[in-house]
Amino acid sequence: MALDQEKKTIDCFRNRLRNLIVVDQVLDNVGFLSKEQRELIRAKLQNEGNLKAVDLFLSEVINKNHPEGWFRELLNALEIAGCKQAANYIENKAPCPSLEAENDIYIRLIDLLHLTLVGMKTRDVCFSCFQRCILTKEDRQNILAVVEQHGEIAGARLLLSRLVKNELGWFSQFLEALEETGHGDLAKELRGDPLEDVGEESNDPQTVKKECEMTVETATTERMEENTEDYRSCRSLSPPLSLASGSSEASFLTTSDLGAGALDSSMDCSMDSQVSMDVSSKLAIEGTREKDIVLRDYQMEVARPALEGKNIIVCLPTGSGKTRVAVYITKRHLESRRRIGQPGKVVVLVNKIPLVEQHYRAEFGRFLKHQYSVERVSGDSQLKISFPKVVENNDIIICTAQILENSLAKAKKGDEDGVKLSQFTLMVIDECHHTQKGEAYNHIMIRYLSQKHKNNKLRKEQKPMMPLPQILGLTASPGVGGAKNQQKAEEHILKICANLDAITIKTKTIGEEAKSPYKRIASAQERKEDPFGDVIKGIMDDIHTHAELNPLCQPGTQNYEQWVVQKEQNAAKEDNQRVRVCAEHLRQYNEALHQSNTIRMSDAFKFLNKYYEEELRKKCNPDDEEPIQITKTERFLFSLFKAKKMRLEELMKEPKYENNALAALKALILKEFTTREKARGIIFTQTRLSAIALSQWIQENPKFEDVGVKASHLIGGGDQSVVKPMTSAEQKNVLNKFREGEINLLIATTVAEEGLDVAECNVVVRYCLVTNETAMIQARGRGRAEDSSYTVVEEAGSGVAERESVNEYRETMMSKAIAKVCTMRQEEYERKIKENQLQAILEERVKEKRKQQKGMVKENPSKVKLSCRHCGKHVCSGEDIEIIENMHHVNVTPAFRELFTVRENTTLQERLLDYEANGVIACKSCGQRWGSIMLHKSIECPCLHIKNFVVMYNSKKKVFSKWNELAIRFPHLCLFQLL
Repeated sequence: MALDQEKKTIDCFRNRLRNLIVVDQVLDNVGFLSKEQRELIRAKLQNEGNLKAVDLFLSEVINKNHPEGWFRELLNALEIAGCKQAANYIENKAPCPSLEAENDIYIRLIDLLHLTLVGMKTRDVCFSCFQRCILTKEDRQNILAVVEQHGEIAGARLLLSRLVKNELGWFSQFLEALEETGHGDLAKELRGDPLEDVGEESNDPQTVKKECEMTVETATTERMEENTEDYRSCRSLSPPLSLASGSSEASFLTTSDLGAGALDSSMDCSMDSQVSMDVSSKLAIEGTREKDIVLRDYQMEVARPALEGKNIIVCLPTGSGKTRVAVYITKRHLESRRRIGQPGKVVVLVNKIPLVEQHYRAEFGRFLKHQYSVERVSGDSQLKISFPKVVENNDIIICTAQILENSLAKAKKGDEDGVKLSQFTLMVIDECHHTQKGEAYNHIMIRYLSQKHKNNKLRKEQKPMMPLPQILGLTASPGVGGAKNQQKAEEHILKICANLDAITIKTKTIGEEAKSPYKRIASAQERKEDPFGDVIKGIMDDIHTHAELNPLCQPGTQNYEQWVVQKEQNAAKEDNQRVRVCAEHLRQYNEALHQSNTIRMSDAFKFLNKYYEEELRKKCNPDDEEPIQITKTERFLFSLFKAKKMRLEELMKEPKYENNALAALKALILKEFTTREKARGIIFTQTRLSAIALSQWIQENPKFEDVGVKASHLIGGGDQSVVKPMTSAEQKNVLNKFREGEINLLIATTVAEEGLDVAECNVVVRYCLVTNETAMIQARGRGRAEDSSYTVVEEAGSGVAERESVNEYRETMMSKAIAKVCTMRQEEYERKIKENQLQAILEERVKEKRKQQKGMVKENPSKVKLSCRHCGKHVCSGEDIEIIENMHHVNVTPAFRELFTVRENTTLQERLLDYEANGVIACKSCGQRWGSIMLHKSIECPCLHIKNFVVMYNSKKKVFSKWNELAIRFPHLCLFQLL
């Protein structure tokens, strides 16, 4: 589920909110949560306290769907409960950083002077605070009840824990309440004023300041730092202010030592909690910052050239500490720059959004944020800020490669909102084997190589050169790029080195440090009978006959998929609706055949049934106007499925007809989880559908539960599938549960093979899946625990085992190629690197020239005609099309609005900048989806997806996947014409 803006805001300020919400009082007024949800949260409150209960409450709010009006109801509930500050954050009305930092100081001060403050006259102070509206009526009743049952001190603890959850301004009101009730000394102590009845040594406010600074600095814990990480990414902290208006200029604390996490201590006390300075002492002992990074011998060996300022690739197996090496090199790099009085700036590039947060939390932020300013930026960043500003204000920036590439492109065009490579002194590229054609990494490195080439010319001309950053590449497997012999493998390794301008690729045989898991192939017998598949093939044969198609390959294969896609595209161009529609349906049956060979027959049937239900729904006009046209071919296809539906349902209930690979997987899981004392595993599968289906199969089977299997799926976040993608928050939640043991078996697509911080596994399975040698090495590397196993499950005759053997051969070739490149004569190595780099620069120039020539086409858009891909009906001319944000193609003409109907968008809604996607637009005649309704600056604009149309251009009919494939420039949308 994609987070809407309100939920994003709540998630962004989560660490603040967990310390500002009194969950018991809020629950009384949140009707949008079910009774079961509220009871679960109250049980958590009773058993584990307010913090844990608030965590659960926020998770329920963020991750679940709620009825309309839930957000206003939540705000009202918080205000009624006296949590106005929490309501402000949720409404995105956070105070300015300086006020926020000052409030943190007040809260920490209350904490530090807790032992003194609990000696107050609780009843009197409570009444005075209630009159000043910093306690609610319910607060007052609860505090007085605690005083009656447990005494004044327990009541004072509850009073203090409630005060700090108030809106800004509570501190001055509390001071007045103390003075009014005869606690002037307490108020003075909180202000930092000299006390009249103490010795000379304590009369100096600076003494108080120093003591508090020492206490807070020693109490700065790793836990506090981790809890503030999310928040610090959204807001910057200003220098500390004085404690209250009119107080002395001396401030007690430095804001760098404070944050949301500072609230996690005694200020969330329940009435029976005990807080003392002993706690602070304990925090001081346990909370020391991370010690200096200590590398193992093999890590230091591979890092050595980089420590000398040279460009290298570090190639170490998964789990052997590549990223830790990069952190160490980063630290030493910044230290060396500082020693010579020159600024240093490091950018850490990753190729997946979740890796940005992972590298910040687990490595760079963890070890370096106490010395250097570390920031992370990705498409998931909660608060959008200027990337150049982030670069300017920080020493270490962790970001996705695409964000840097976009900013470099802006700078090249002269845009102020861009950055240059010369601003960085070190560039770390994670998973650097992706530095190949088409990848964002490669675009960045082409810019680097082009500038290096220019610098060589400038050097000869004795002109100033543009500085370039040092390059550090990280990979577990550079692969061989599909090479079939040793020479091609060496050429591939050299090309990767050239692309990264590396002087060498450093690797190491780690021995005991990287034990390979025990490997085996579990080959299941081929099915003797497959009546379910036979029925599907029979349906496909009937469709072949109806459409007069003669496939050249077997259904259920990848080759068949490619053949039928080509038939659909050709038929669309030829206006042959009979063949086009049949080809579209054949693709679904082919997918169902593939599913029945890897997962349950019931999953394949559900897939087909859902497809036909949605197709029939398309034929129902929601406006109850003219009925949507159903062609003879469509009637034939609907009738064909309906006639065979019952038979398919009968067969899917027969376990004896299930595929044998599934039985082999079941036996393997039961064996691993029965024989191991503590099993933790991951199963890799090909598609999102199969990952979800396998997870459900395991969860529904009691035999797996009996041996302690707790399964969940993990899939990617891209939206290019019929399956709803996982958000980064959902991925993170699953991985956290896996790390903590709530889940001990992940069923994942290839998203988990590379990069993501998956906890150590002792069981790794690749289920009916083989890709390339790089993916094999990455997946196998997940089995890092002692006595790990790596199993490939296949059905005999599928070719999976053979392709696995090919990957093993390629892995051997890769190791030999790396060794050969590392021992190559320096002159020869440099010559080949230079040749590869010049070739890459030349290819890029040719590509850019072609792109410019393509962009120079200034054909009149009216030469383009769009027709419905399904029914062939004319839709519009190119002159009716305009663009938004240089990418979204819309048609806002009144005539076009008469041609479509709007349906509910069943896919994930997406909120972007100042526009958002709402309903789906579909052809009134046939129900074919055309695109979506986009809300742009509060105006509904029908947005067209070119893949749903046949395009007539220069008297030729064509089909396109993306708008940028069509060499026509459309004008930008003019909002004035809509008014």
